Amino acid sequence: MTQRIYVPCDTTALSLGANDVAAAIEIEAASRGLSVEIIRNGTRGMLWLEPLVEIETDTGRIAYGPVSSSDVASLFESNFTTGQPQHNLYIGRVDELPFLTKQQRLTFARAGITDPVSIDDYCSLDGFNGLKNALALDQQAIIDQVKTSGLRGRGGAAFPTGIKWQTVLDAPGQQKYIVCNADEGDSGTFADRLVMECDPYMLIEGMTIAGLAVGATQGYIYLRSEYPVAHKLMNEAIKRAYQAAYLGNDILGSGRQFDLEVRLGAGAYICGEETSLLESLEGKRGLVRAKPPLPAIIGLFGQPTVVNNVLSLAAIPYILDKGGQAYADYGMGRSRGTLPLQLAGNVKQGGLVELAFGVTLRELMDDFGGGTLTERPLKAVQVGGPLGAYLPEHQWDTPLDYEEFAQVGAVLGHGGVVMFDDTVDMGEQARFSMEFCAVESCGKCTPCRIGSTRGVEVIDRIRAGENPDANLELLSDLCDTMLDGSLCAMGGMTPYPVKSVMHYFPDDLSPRD
Repeated sequence: MTQRIYVPCDTTALSLGANDVAAAIEIEAASRGLSVEIIRNGTRGMLWLEPLVEIETDTGRIAYGPVSSSDVASLFESNFTTGQPQHNLYIGRVDELPFLTKQQRLTFARAGITDPVSIDDYCSLDGFNGLKNALALDQQAIIDQVKTSGLRGRGGAAFPTGIKWQTVLDAPGQQKYIVCNADEGDSGTFADRLVMECDPYMLIEGMTIAGLAVGATQGYIYLRSEYPVAHKLMNEAIKRAYQAAYLGNDILGSGRQFDLEVRLGAGAYICGEETSLLESLEGKRGLVRAKPPLPAIIGLFGQPTVVNNVLSLAAIPYILDKGGQAYADYGMGRSRGTLPLQLAGNVKQGGLVELAFGVTLRELMDDFGGGTLTERPLKAVQVGGPLGAYLPEHQWDTPLDYEEFAQVGAVLGHGGVVMFDDTVDMGEQARFSMEFCAVESCGKCTPCRIGSTRGVEVIDRIRAGENPDANLELLSDLCDTMLDGSLCAMGGMTPYPVKSVMHYFPDDLSPRD
């Protein structure tokens, strides 16, 4: 009997030696005369346990981790291929682990279960059901399901996806496009990467449905250049999707067309902004465009264009499979469905957690993160990437909801949660925010280009004790100018983390001894 053993192939697992573990298992099994089939799956999102090795048994998949190649011999000696608990790396039935059972996994339902590039695996777990349903609907009916779902952009702006699609459908144009923003550059974020490395057909299906909905026949995935594993897996999945007629000029014999390709990004944070991304995709320097006109009306190559984040498009297959209302049944207020949250920074159990909107930040960090890795008290949390505010303890009970976060001057953004213990220098974090903007600004508008440079200088003067009161007032005025005068969110949101430090951690911004 051939024993199935699962070893992840995503970037995190690979960086921690997953290839060496897989090779060691193969060698050890051969030396013992055991027949094994090693399947390279994606991660379950429990990154502190990677590489996580799973054994398929009659009672379910049993996990061991984190496994190194030096552990393999002892695993075999303890009969791990039969799922025995004798080894100290034994974790138990994967589908019974509290970290996973307490989640509401809609987008990441298949992550870690399947071989990412196996169409058979994907279809066996409801894959392409949404596409088949969409092929039987007219364009407006598809968009109406997306509107009913309440899905909003998961890239940060939280604009209603259905409204954006409706605008593109109604806009006149000879050629329309679907563009996926996969230029994931926010600190502490990796959910987009995990979609592409663990379940790439979900993104392909979502983009194809979007194309059917708005009348677009061409799609592009603008992929962050620092994601070589995602690049390889996406291209392989696209190739297989063409071979199986899920892409091309006759999708599943329907006569409908949608073509898709991956384009590597330019290595600039600003290209995560949708108009700068379009400029880069057209082969130009990544400069922000003035809006209006919106990309939905005049976008890629001057044509109506849907620009959505990976997580937005990855939610579409579930919506078209189960129905918009089934998705809307999760969440709170105007924030419907689920949000894949990413725990990073000084955290004991870093990883991906998909939850319905409404859980508090404190619950997320305590129940899933397990506190700080250093076991020191938590001091501040930054949510929403490098442009997000630093939240003090009294704000950790804020529900994870777009409107609730806006009320406390914070942003939920892409769902990245970066934790800092009490050793962090918040004054240095404020300086980093301005410095980051100075380095990554496209340079098109003065408030962002010059304001961020002056911001670094002003913070340095404050911390050096040079007229601190006057320079604090100057820093506040500078933040207001950037917030109100910048062309895009790069300069317009850089003041968020700086202002939060000024307001909640003023002692850290005082002159240093």
